[in-house]
Amino acid sequence: LGVIDIEAPSALLAVSGADIVLIAVPVAATEATFKAIKHLVTPQMLIMDVGSTKRDVIDAARRALREQVGSFVPAHPIAGREVAGVEHADADLYSGKQVILTPIERTLTVQLQKAVDVWSALGCRVVKMSPEAHDAAFAAVSHLPHLLSFALMNAISGQAHGKDYLSLAGPGFRDFTRIAAGDPKVWRDIMLSNREELLAQSKIFQRNLQALELMIASSNGDALEELIEQASQTRANWRMSQNQK
Repeated sequence: LGVIDIEAPSALLAVSGADIVLIAVPVAATEATFKAIKHLVTPQMLIMDVGSTKRDVIDAARRALREQVGSFVPAHPIAGREVAGVEHADADLYSGKQVILTPIERTLTVQLQKAVDVWSALGCRVVKMSPEAHDAAFAAVSHLPHLLSFALMNAISGQAHGKDYLSLAGPGFRDFTRIAAGDPKVWRDIMLSNREELLAQSKIFQRNLQALELMIASSNGDALEELIEQASQTRANWRMSQNQK
């Protein structure tokens, strides 16, 4: 398709002489990739990843890159899609999207600025935060929604009349479950690597689901409407804030 200029025979040779190295592999493969390239990493080289979790990736970088870990700037572009492969490539994928950078104490200032410049040039809004804050936030707004979407699809498909139910589903169901089509290996790694934060968010969700169930079971329409109104208003305010960015 003409999208690759030069195919390297190995990860090590791929980084030889490179100015910027972008690690785009499943989270669980990050450390092995760092180990494969470490002998040709230089202080002048900018290395970034695009993983959805950060603490485990940073730990892997510390172990594998060691004295060269200052060249690594952990990154997470918030531009994921449920499809994968070169056939789904999109030149405008990052335009107008956020990218989160989570530098550590050993990250070189010059490389951090270079990372900001690179993502900004792609049309991104760059946000910096700690790895811990990143993983907590994305357990809530990314990893938990995927967990719920996977669970819903399995819950319906596992029923005797599941196929019949799915044949009747409309746009709302399509929107809610779009992310259930995500790459299984990628999401397996993400959920396991951020398990503590994800399970904490799952417990919070379960408490809120049970509150709604209680209102339904007791036919408490007023309280049920109040909880729905709270969710509706929060969603409207969030959408408004997104439109203003």
